[in-house]
Amino acid sequence: MNKILILFDSKSGNVARMAELVAEGARSISDTEVRIRSVTDATAEDVLWCDGLAVGSPTNMGILSWRMKRFWDETMREHWMAVDGKIACAFSSAGGWGGGMELACQSILTVLMNFGFLVFGVTDYSGKKMTLHYGAVAAKEPREEETQEACRILGRRLAEWTAVLLHGRPNEHPLKKPTPRMPPG
Repeated sequence: MNKILILFDSKSGNVARMAELVAEGARSISDTEVRIRSVTDATAEDVLWCDGLAVGSPTNMGILSWRMKRFWDETMREHWMAVDGKIACAFSSAGGWGGGMELACQSILTVLMNFGFLVFGVTDYSGKKMTLHYGAVAAKEPREEETQEACRILGRRLAEWTAVLLHGRPNEHPLKKPTPRMPPG
């Protein structure tokens, strides 16, 4: 059974909505259990439980939020070696396009890599000119269908990778499935 944790911080509710959409995508893969936890309610046991982790944070001056950073600095510090080799990805929202969401995703991925997580980006397009190389991003609330679909794709891809790499289910490999892919440009 795939075990996916969606861990998020949300000040305005925008990242919380993205977390729900990421969870929808993860649940689309069979035999997948999904937990959604706010960083204020999450425990180290939640992270230790999961096979795959999607971390979401509001963009805070181009990086992850202080609450999310504190969770990894304090709550997870003594579990540093225990999560090595798990699979993870990132998502973020900012006040507008150009607000640094990709940088915030990169800062999340950097923290996760320091803990030994295998991190990934996605080359699939969720709409014209809309991809999630560093993770799913939104300007404010994820209202547009392309933004919502990017969140779903991220969750689905996380569940696919854990199914393939940790549970020996090669039929879930993304390249073995017919998915709509748009060419760059």
